Amino acid sequence: MQPPRTSRLGAFPFALVAGILASAQLPAQTPAADELLAKPAAVVLLPETVVTALREPVETDRSPSAVTVIGGAEAEKKQLRFVTDALRTVPGLSVVQTGMPGQQTTAFTRGLTGEATQVMLNGLPMNQSFSGAFNFADLTMDNLERIEVVRGPQSALFGPRAGGGVINLIPKRGTKNTETTATFEAGSFGTFRESASTSGHAGMLDYSVGATRLDTDGFRPNSAYRASSGLLNLGITPREGLRIFTIGSNALYDASTPGPQLAPTPFDNLLTERWMIAPGIEFEPVDWWKHRLLTDYDEERQVFNPSIYGTIRGSFKRYQLDYQNELLIGDRIKLTTGLYYSRVESTLLQYPVAPSPMLPPTLLSDRIENYSGFGQLQVEPLKDLLLVAGGRYDHFTQFGDITTHRFAASYKLPGSGSVLRASSATGFAPATAQDKLYGKNLALEPNKTSGSDIGFEQPLWNDRLRFGANYFQNKLSNVVGYDQATFIAFNGGSAETRGAEFFLSAEPVKHLTLSAAYTYLDTEDTSAHTAQRGPRLLRRPRNELYGSIDYLWFDRLRTGLDVKYVNAREDTDAIDYSRVDAEDYTTVRLWAEYQITDHLKLFGRIENLGDQRYCEVSGFPNPGRAFYGGFTLRF
Repeated sequence: MQPPRTSRLGAFPFALVAGILASAQLPAQTPAADELLAKPAAVVLLPETVVTALREPVETDRSPSAVTVIGGAEAEKKQLRFVTDALRTVPGLSVVQTGMPGQQTTAFTRGLTGEATQVMLNGLPMNQSFSGAFNFADLTMDNLERIEVVRGPQSALFGPRAGGGVINLIPKRGTKNTETTATFEAGSFGTFRESASTSGHAGMLDYSVGATRLDTDGFRPNSAYRASSGLLNLGITPREGLRIFTIGSNALYDASTPGPQLAPTPFDNLLTERWMIAPGIEFEPVDWWKHRLLTDYDEERQVFNPSIYGTIRGSFKRYQLDYQNELLIGDRIKLTTGLYYSRVESTLLQYPVAPSPMLPPTLLSDRIENYSGFGQLQVEPLKDLLLVAGGRYDHFTQFGDITTHRFAASYKLPGSGSVLRASSATGFAPATAQDKLYGKNLALEPNKTSGSDIGFEQPLWNDRLRFGANYFQNKLSNVVGYDQATFIAFNGGSAETRGAEFFLSAEPVKHLTLSAAYTYLDTEDTSAHTAQRGPRLLRRPRNELYGSIDYLWFDRLRTGLDVKYVNAREDTDAIDYSRVDAEDYTTVRLWAEYQITDHLKLFGRIENLGDQRYCEVSGFPNPGRAFYGGFTLRF
């Protein structure tokens, strides 16, 4: 097991929280225990308001895109500690983790590549490193108000890497109800987790800050994981309609990398340090004209110590600016326009196993700038009928120009509450720094996506039952492939995905909530250079099913059961890279929480109740049965 590492930057979140907790003088306002437990789940039944679907607030039952909202309160109730735990409940989304917590984790939206899902924090893209596909391994649910998942091509609104959809993490914002929480948890595999947060409002100032520490030894040799992270949302409202704010995040992750089961790597280790500072302004001078300006600097540094070659050091920096202007014309027309700028710098330094003046380290670097302009027109020609048309122009310093478009509509039938929605759009993802540099081809073009979907949502029984479905299809072209003889990268790959998503939520009796999600996915590799034309895309299961049930007993005890079934899928062998069939698996979570007093709550859960032996990635086993428990103090 690797010894834990520390740094001044990694300790920053805890110093920050400790200072705020020590100086907090505002009176606590805590709801009664029965209110805390009996409050309806954030994602069940009633429509939520989301900002990601149209770049401005809209109720989910008026959104022309398929949207799922995962509330932070719902995730806390179910003890979903990582963002990936929450994303596994979303229809149309497949999450794949390379074994233990802390290892590479990818999300495939509707079967498209990992690079086709844009991950954002408060509306700004997060760093996607050298490989282009966002690594979800280290993201926790701590201090998040909610997650908004929008499926279908969204590049016309959000630009690069949104060809499959967008996942937007919305941090908590302080309210007039001051709240401070502290949580301690312990469990299997030598796991300990501590977190603290505080939020509130004082005059013009609103604040929310939280920090988390996680330590686990893992269940395999060399699989220890140490993680520290913090998230800050600080704002000032000097006058009505004007808020000046800053989003800040800071994290340090130390992950031992055990490698595939049949070829273990007993000494490999990956150390990652990330931080982000994103000031912004929201200004509404009149009720028909809004402005928003977001800026950002974020950086990621990695040190990888593999056993087969020398140390690799990576540095990834991004500068961003996003301006949005929203103009209401009359009562039924809304025009949204904006500008975007991004500069990404990637550097990789690989040292030889035995350092020598004759063998200097290998330096790989990439820099790309992106200038964009976008516009979206919303028209409501009839009550409850919303039509949307949008487009975006992007210029990149390496490969030139690209345009994307999006047309969408939603209609809420009077009387029945039925919601109909449809969209057709295009998207794109630039070639990754890894493909360009390792593939020795800086002239690679972006891959392109075109997709469409149609769906419905139906509330019944006075909104105590809500269900719906979406049918989707996508075409992916210009995908990067590699010449097997020269290993030079080229644009030539293509694929198609199609399928259906079904979802249901219900409260048949008071305090009993049910939810379910099912995805059918058919994928096909249509590349001309594929050795055997027509195989399915790797790690995309044909069927995925999620179900959940929970009940509140005596206004204090809540228990729940979650089940996840994943169908067989194709993968590559971790040793010789041949195609293999990965087996079906079913995992069961059992959880409970008990509100002892208004301020103290006990909780516990069993992960993988049936002790299922399975791999999300062939050759990298996931943990077996595990037990966790702890308490939360809230004031």
